[in-house]
Amino acid sequence: MAATTTKHHWHPAYVGLGSNLQGPAGQLESAFDLLATIPRTRLIRRSSLYRSAPLGGVEQPDFVNAAASLLTRLTARQLLDELQQIELQRGRERGDVRWGPRVLDLDLLVYGSDRIEEPGLSLPHPGIAERNFVLLPLKEIAPGLIIPGLGRLAAISANMNEPKISRIA
Repeated sequence: MAATTTKHHWHPAYVGLGSNLQGPAGQLESAFDLLATIPRTRLIRRSSLYRSAPLGGVEQPDFVNAAASLLTRLTARQLLDELQQIELQRGRERGDVRWGPRVLDLDLLVYGSDRIEEPGLSLPHPGIAERNFVLLPLKEIAPGLIIPGLGRLAAISANMNEPKISRIA
């Protein structure tokens, strides 16, 4: 969709949230509040909080994860920039080790029916179907969501090989 028409239309967008440092549940609560302040964007729905074991080989505390549904008039790139600003506000350092501990991680998961592959932005976010810490909170708030290239979210099964995840709030 052309940038000139994007500003006039609302686009559904879905964000994955995660934290395992400095009071992770509180970090996500603050992040939900900050998502609601993004210009030309509305926070529509938020999931419960989920505790999940970390992936990868880095020794670290469990994560708290969630998902949010937004409506936005921003482009996908503009929305991603806003998410990264919130991460920085909350103390995220961009040099973080991949799959390492972090104060706050906000991932743009889905932006309407768009498929985007550009430097720093892949939509839908790769790995949605394999990561229970993304899949389960997203299913809670949008089971009927159709993910471009993957199909209906409700039909995607949880990955039984992934570390344990449980709903906490």
